[in-house]
Amino acid sequence: MRADDVMTRNVITVGPDMTVQALAALLSKRGISGTPVVDLDDHVVGIVSEGDLLHRAELGTERQGKRRSSWWLEDLAVGLARDYVKSHGRTVGDIMTREVVTVSEETELAEVATLLETKRIKRVPVMRYGKIVGIVSRANLVRALGATRVAFAPEDGNADNDRSIRAQLLAELANKKWTSGIWAEDIVVHGGIVHLWFGSDEPEEKQQAMRVAAENIAGVGRVTEHIVPVPLLPTV
Repeated sequence: MRADDVMTRNVITVGPDMTVQALAALLSKRGISGTPVVDLDDHVVGIVSEGDLLHRAELGTERQGKRRSSWWLEDLAVGLARDYVKSHGRTVGDIMTREVVTVSEETELAEVATLLETKRIKRVPVMRYGKIVGIVSRANLVRALGATRVAFAPEDGNADNDRSIRAQLLAELANKKWTSGIWAEDIVVHGGIVHLWFGSDEPEEKQQAMRVAAENIAGVGRVTEHIVPVPLLPTV
């Protein structure tokens, strides 16, 4: 499987001039833990995550200068300066990571997994001709694994057919008024089987409509539904 088989296509991005407070509100509202940062030409210039918001002066959580000792005082000073920017910077451009690891749509998932592990990152933007077209996260890989019938099964030669089925289903669902809250990453196709993920609070009618849409696509052998428990918010 490749990056474009599992990637999230409707990527939420932000600009480097967005305020830190606006970023925090966006991450909370959309239920995401990070997002690419793009310029006016839609080129990726950085990436920002919840980790960049942990140590903030407003919360009293900024680092207290207790970094591991360094052989070089200059290196220590650079680290302390970086910490100060993270805790006091006002914009996304101040706190974002500028060295962004990216992949292409054709990148194999094995390579994506290796990058996430070795680089110690949780997501990687997917690029086409220098512009972002998707993002693959650890969660995307976990769902892709759940869609495989046998662990470490060899490629069955139907990868192109699976991609075609997924593309047709996404096209069918596009702009349908009842599809709000349904994301591309909730759809994985493997071996002609369409796997659909729903929250436990998703209306049964919407689940049925999704199943019918998938079943009407030529080449689909079966539709499997996965229900993910949605935690209840505590009452006050």
